[in-house]
Amino acid sequence: MSASSTNRLAHETSPYLLQHAHNPVDWYPWGTEALARAQAEQKPILVSIGYAACHWCHVMERESFENEQVARVMNEHFVCIKVDREERPDVDQIYMDAVQAMGIQGGWPLNVLLTPEAKPFYGGTYFPPSNWVKLLENVAQAYAGEHRAELDGSAERFAQVLQASELEKYSAAAEPASAGVSDEEFKLLAYNLAQRFDRERGGTNRAPKFPMPSIWRFLLRTYHISGSPQMLAQVNLTLREMAWGGLYDQVGGGWARYSVDAEWLVPHFEKMLYDNGQLLSLYSEAFQVTQDPLYREVVFQTVNWVRRELTNPEGGFYSSLDADSEGEEGKFYVWTREELQQLLGDEEPLASAYYHCTGLGNWEHGRNILHRRQTDDEFAQQHNLEPHVLAKLIHGWQKALLAARAKRVRPSLDDKVLTGWNALMLSGLLAAYRAFGEPEFLVLALRNAEFLQANLRQGPRLYRTWKNGRATINGFLEDYALVIEAYVSIYEATFTESWLREAETLTSYVLANFFDPTEQQFFYTDASAEPLIARKKELFDNVIPGSNSVMAHNLLRLGRHLENAEYQDLAGTMLAQVQALVVKEPQHLTNWASLYVALLRPGAEVAIVGPEAEAFRQRLSRQFLPNDVLAGALATSELPLLQGRSGTAQTTIYVCRNRACQLPVHSVAEALQQLALAEQ
Repeated sequence: MSASSTNRLAHETSPYLLQHAHNPVDWYPWGTEALARAQAEQKPILVSIGYAACHWCHVMERESFENEQVARVMNEHFVCIKVDREERPDVDQIYMDAVQAMGIQGGWPLNVLLTPEAKPFYGGTYFPPSNWVKLLENVAQAYAGEHRAELDGSAERFAQVLQASELEKYSAAAEPASAGVSDEEFKLLAYNLAQRFDRERGGTNRAPKFPMPSIWRFLLRTYHISGSPQMLAQVNLTLREMAWGGLYDQVGGGWARYSVDAEWLVPHFEKMLYDNGQLLSLYSEAFQVTQDPLYREVVFQTVNWVRRELTNPEGGFYSSLDADSEGEEGKFYVWTREELQQLLGDEEPLASAYYHCTGLGNWEHGRNILHRRQTDDEFAQQHNLEPHVLAKLIHGWQKALLAARAKRVRPSLDDKVLTGWNALMLSGLLAAYRAFGEPEFLVLALRNAEFLQANLRQGPRLYRTWKNGRATINGFLEDYALVIEAYVSIYEATFTESWLREAETLTSYVLANFFDPTEQQFFYTDASAEPLIARKKELFDNVIPGSNSVMAHNLLRLGRHLENAEYQDLAGTMLAQVQALVVKEPQHLTNWASLYVALLRPGAEVAIVGPEAEAFRQRLSRQFLPNDVLAGALATSELPLLQGRSGTAQTTIYVCRNRACQLPVHSVAEALQQLALAEQ
């Protein structure tokens, strides 16, 4: 192929695949055509996996995949397949696990060599061009010659490793758990997690640093049931340092994917929808607990960024913004001192002090990553300013810098809509609505939910991705679990019963098509999905919580709303399967750890009925009530928590816990008093 022609990727919708459509490499998308050709010609497969916002994916494309000589080697000896990991996380999971089983550090770009039967025998991440060509030539020679049997044998052994039960493999690494949950075991779990904390700059004690929202949401839940000041202090330290650092976009809002250092200063500049959705939930919940104005500031600013830069005209949310623009990482976001002087004039010295900008810069080429190191009140006092004056100045600086930045060459946008990631942002907007009562947050959330229903739903089934009016790829467990979670949240934020019923429909489908009754966990892929060399289960909580832990939360929460004991029992059974590992290695299973909290302290069922049910709900929702379920109706409802309680002329709140109800009350203050007494 010539660089001027296109390959098969030109017919795809994924922006990442389309980026490679003009490569001289004879790329295929993942599918039967490529796999059939490999088998027919008995050629090894080269599968290269990445995503649109991946910096090193772009580097390898420029250096190798756009190079005619390199492409010639690839085309001659391999069937070459490009995969967008965000569209096909099932394929990515399998071959990432394979590379890690080979003892190689995983990451993206992920480049894996397979037999014609799609079984892996070697892989790695980024390769410089000379190393890449040498590797391919050596593999091609070995596979065509006397070493093929050896490579096939190696691939077969890796395939067997991949097909082994994850639950058996990981559970064997931990001591058996005690029966049920207990305060004593929970203390050990929390202690084991606390050993990982960075007590100076927040987060966990390593670099690079990822936000990992599920860790800090777990700590908020731990604080809620224990009152531990140390746990809350670690949350506040982490959230403050992240919000002050370069990880957070001080001008336009929104969070980068991670910090390359231990101080949260230098981000890897891509912005991902999934991080920002979860961080909205985290900071909104932290505000409920602390009322810290910094948390309110970043939530409102981030929602404005999502509305401005990541929302399509139909109400869906785009996937990500690239780290690079004009071929340079971070160029869109950084500033020289001279640029600030030109834009801010006499106010520049104060603005530079606020954002810690210097003439030498704190990053490459004399540029500055804007960041903060103290509260606004401390800065105002230090510079003899009234707080309201400083607030007005900051607003002006942000407005001027945002307008100037808008004239720059923008990072590329991955404009596909992913179902699970949209659900994370939907849940984040609902958390923000509950915490702050801002009507626009609910408008954005409901518009997105209607978009998902209209474009990514077919009967009881979900699609994974949507672009240009077209939904493709069957949904994975991640998509179902996160949408169910969001739909239950819509019900609790609006008392619109249809959303709870939609969550119930999707849950029934998941139980019928994803559940493994042998291990009492869910497969990642639908029973009707394309068969791969292994059918995996996602157990660990990573940057996105694992789909099994999310599903277990859903079963508990939905089971309480519907008084479905089977759902609730299954949630407890699922935790029991991984409980020993949760206690031993909680940093990798913090969403499971939050389920431990929910089972240890189940919280209350709160039912609100009557003409002021919505107003009462809004006031109750301002509180941090993580393990309570909230139901309500203005009039009659057939939901179990509301049966026999509707139709009252005076708005009434019923608080029940452990199958015992308090006396009905007629004010939010009385209900909160009952909830507080029940927590003791």
